[in-house]
Amino acid sequence: MKINSPLEAYKFLPGTNCGECGETSCMAFASHLIDRSLKTTDCTPLVSEEKYKKKYDELEALLAPEIREVVIGVGEKAVSIGGDDVLHRHKLTFFNKTAFAYDVWDTMDEKDLVERVNKIQDFKKFYVGDFLTLDMIAVRSVSDDPAKFAAAVKKVMETTEFPMVLCSFNPEVLKAGLEVAAEKRPLLYAANKDNWQEVAALAQEYNVPVTVFAPNDLDMLKSLAKTFSENGIEDVVLDPGTFPTGKGLRTTFQNFLKIRRAGINGDRDIAFPIMAVPLTAWMAHDDDVSASYWETVVASVFTVKYGDIMILHSIEPYAQLPQVHIRDTIYTDPRKPVTVDPAVYEVGSPTADSPMLVTTNFALTYYTVESDLSSNGIDCYLTAIDTDGIGVEAAVAGGQLTAAKIKKGLEDAGFDIKEKLNNNVIVLPGLAARLQGDVEDETGAAVMIGPADSGRLPGWMEQNWPPKK
Repeated sequence: MKINSPLEAYKFLPGTNCGECGETSCMAFASHLIDRSLKTTDCTPLVSEEKYKKKYDELEALLAPEIREVVIGVGEKAVSIGGDDVLHRHKLTFFNKTAFAYDVWDTMDEKDLVERVNKIQDFKKFYVGDFLTLDMIAVRSVSDDPAKFAAAVKKVMETTEFPMVLCSFNPEVLKAGLEVAAEKRPLLYAANKDNWQEVAALAQEYNVPVTVFAPNDLDMLKSLAKTFSENGIEDVVLDPGTFPTGKGLRTTFQNFLKIRRAGINGDRDIAFPIMAVPLTAWMAHDDDVSASYWETVVASVFTVKYGDIMILHSIEPYAQLPQVHIRDTIYTDPRKPVTVDPAVYEVGSPTADSPMLVTTNFALTYYTVESDLSSNGIDCYLTAIDTDGIGVEAAVAGGQLTAAKIKKGLEDAGFDIKEKLNNNVIVLPGLAARLQGDVEDETGAAVMIGPADSGRLPGWMEQNWPPKK
């Protein structure tokens, strides 16, 4: 039986409110256990005192996710996959983002290999206050030559700190890669019905996670996973095969659903992270454009439905951007609006004659407004008011954006309009026009009403700024 509320977790805590965890009370600590921002080991009395040992063990078991969490790599760049408790994100959230591993291969020219690895690790896209990035390198053995594969793995290690997936069905090739990279804890890909004994021995010897592969054979997949688990290999990833077109794609989709549903419902033999391989689209299509398009489609489908890690090929922006954006959307916690810190921010190089604009601290709203201002060279102050992460129109209607909150936001930021600005003017968004009189009364500043759409700010500024006295 799982526990999903702070009150249930609190029953297993000491209840002393000692504060050693950094929280003011055990109930506050319990709430962080549920959202996984803290761990049971952060409670010093629970870990160190013998009288709490039984409660600690019980709490650990009850908090353990339904789907096993597997860590690939080491250090800051290590990637965690799996670890989910629900089938639908609106019930709780999905915790570990789908890991994107892009391929290199051991027959590449060294210069081309290094260039491709750098493109993968340097990719980043700024979006709603954060950078969207990629995660891993999949090193594929095309030569089936252990020495060539080991050389490619070594060069990848010299070029990046990204975790790796070592890809071959030949145990000798995998062993050559592990001899070079075992300390980096790569993921082995893959064990199948023909090589599972040799690959299992490698996973045990080098203590690394391993993928089991049984294309469109869920009974075999479960049998392999159970065998590995019974032999002490717990860090297992499941690959049920990725068929990228037609009925094969539908079957793959159904297989993913069956595996995850069984795992969430308590079948421990198959409660492991799932791998999708959208790269197979390149085997099904002759031209690069079709292959890249269908790879993106397949990646998007299995980002939404339970793909915990993927191996991909196309590094063109038109292929990568949809993938990273849909991943960010699906793995944003639906219980928590994405926010920025309430503050007065400088856009460009504002002076005492620059305008003061007001918006909310909903990240999408804030960064849209900030982008429209900065991209048009408008120097100004932009105040993000704490509206609990709600947009302007809804915040005005719901009372989260009020004249009193605007005044408090400026006071908390230490921003005195009369001292900082020669014009003593606040510019409200058009959707907050009804607040004009109240804001003037609360702040003593003159209030101008800007456009409802921040994209119209440049034209509005030309017509209305500086304000007429």
